Amino acid sequence: MTRYIRRAAAFCLVLLVALLVNAARVQVFEADALDANPANRRLAIARYHQPRGAIVVGDESVTGSRDSGQQLRYERTYKNGPLYAPVTGYASQTYGTTLVENAEDAVLSGTSSLLSVFPLWNDLTRGRHSGGRAVTTIKASMQQAAYAGLGGKKGAVAALEPATGKILALVSSPSYEPGVLSGTGRAVESAWSRLTRDADQPMLNRAIRGTYPPGSAFKIVTAAAALDAGVVTDVDAPTDTPDPYVLPNTSTTLPNEASGCGNASLAYAVTVSCNTVMANLGVKVGLPHMLEAVRRFGFNDTGLRIPSGVAKSNFDTRMSPDQLALSSIGQFDTTATPLQMAMVSAAVANGGDLKYPYLVDRTTTSRGTTVSTTRPRTYQRAMNPATAMRLRQMMIDVVRTGTGTSAAIAGATVGGKTGTAQNGVGNIGSPYAWFISWAQAEGAVRPAVAVAVVVEDASANRGDISGGGDAAPIAKAVMEAALAGTP
Repeated sequence: MTRYIRRAAAFCLVLLVALLVNAARVQVFEADALDANPANRRLAIARYHQPRGAIVVGDESVTGSRDSGQQLRYERTYKNGPLYAPVTGYASQTYGTTLVENAEDAVLSGTSSLLSVFPLWNDLTRGRHSGGRAVTTIKASMQQAAYAGLGGKKGAVAALEPATGKILALVSSPSYEPGVLSGTGRAVESAWSRLTRDADQPMLNRAIRGTYPPGSAFKIVTAAAALDAGVVTDVDAPTDTPDPYVLPNTSTTLPNEASGCGNASLAYAVTVSCNTVMANLGVKVGLPHMLEAVRRFGFNDTGLRIPSGVAKSNFDTRMSPDQLALSSIGQFDTTATPLQMAMVSAAVANGGDLKYPYLVDRTTTSRGTTVSTTRPRTYQRAMNPATAMRLRQMMIDVVRTGTGTSAAIAGATVGGKTGTAQNGVGNIGSPYAWFISWAQAEGAVRPAVAVAVVVEDASANRGDISGGGDAAPIAKAVMEAALAGTP
């Protein structure tokens, strides 16, 4: 009898070990796969069982949470949703997350190990803390100035602090109310359908994911390339450029909107925006040197994140000489995001040292204890300091006596560059109006802000002056807000 009892006990022990092994297999090795199974609603229920942490602008939360009383309990709410949508993105129980809501989701949802007193505690316990906070670099007064300046027109504004790379304003217009996507049900599905089908694309973040031909605003990059490559050594010397200028290996004549561009100097060409001079200089610099120059400014970078992904600004790597000439004045296949063009202006303002742009200053616990901080870092040495000094003066001349006089600010030094980019096959569409600029307060050690503005449905006549008429006043309002020093 004892022998049979022992056999039964041994068999039960084997079953117990098998049970423990299977439990370990399920809980440890298959846990992630089970968590990811669409049929498993436990994670979703846990995710929305507590309020989501706040996204902060200055000292104010621009997001919140609402108790819906449903199984997925807390839904995201937004304060001034359309104003901050290009920053926050949306957090939807149906459609997921975007922008800062996505990039900082672990902190905001309370699952980040950074929020735990003990390292890896959340990973071991699969626990969840109160949602943390993501404090942005945005300045409310500048964001509001940019949004009001666009006034519902299609376009975007990006503003940077040149010395650090902090993004001070990021506006896309037209915008949308992200709160309508927060929950579940027919109302959310209807809002999604309406927004995604809207021909004006309100959910497109034009500031970081809209790419446009930069037109004459790109001439600052070409000027930097010409100076760094030694093609131009004296900015006031004639450039040996005929007017009219025939594109290389073609019979196509490149026109100028400005007068006096024949054999004009680089300084004059930037001030009044001569197409012929800048196209000719781009060809003289040559494709290899132009590619190196644009790379240092950030063009062709597919990995730029702020922390959300930024669309690649394009400068073709293979071109014929005539295509290179057009690309050197921001046409042909050259495209840029407004953030990229703000980086161009910031590099000039900061003596050639281009800082990596970033949108989240720090993350904290729900009680405000800092758990991570973004430190300024150099992205590229975009140009030699001497080149930056010459370009600063040229951009100042654009605002003082050239095409950007509408951006002048009393008591401050302002540099700028206008641009009008062709739109549509045969240039039949309304041109894109650009203005890139920077501003430095009187007596200040360094510039306070660099700005890029693009207006899609520009109302002014073609030519560089439309950038000064449509986009420059918006940039001026943003720069004034920066110089005022208000939050």
